[in-house]
Amino acid sequence: MTSPISPIGGFSSVSGLSGLSGVTGGFKLGGLGGSSETGSTPSAVGPNSDFASMVAKGLENVQAAQTKASDLAVQVADGRLQDPAQYTMASTEAALGLQLTMAVRNKAVEAFQEIMRMQA
Repeated sequence: MTSPISPIGGFSSVSGLSGLSGVTGGFKLGGLGGSSETGSTPSAVGPNSDFASMVAKGLENVQAAQTKASDLAVQVADGRLQDPAQYTMASTEAALGLQLTMAVRNKAVEAFQEIMRMQA
């Protein structure tokens, strides 16, 4: 039997989040935590490209979770999915991923607006 919700992971180097390990069913914001899947240290390319790739991987993972949930919803509607709980878990994972993405976006917009206020 699989765990319906696994803990969020990949955030080990972010202070205050060290107790979180793994992600809801496979959703991961890639690049966070400074660890790579191969176990080697990533080469220093520059702060802008690292952040950009991290954001791109995170968005791709959110999109993949939403696509998976959509596919499972179709299977539930057709009666092809034996365990509807799989759809429930995938749907929740996609919703949480979207909420996290929106929270990060809102914080980035707030930070940008604050910087603009400082310049005025």
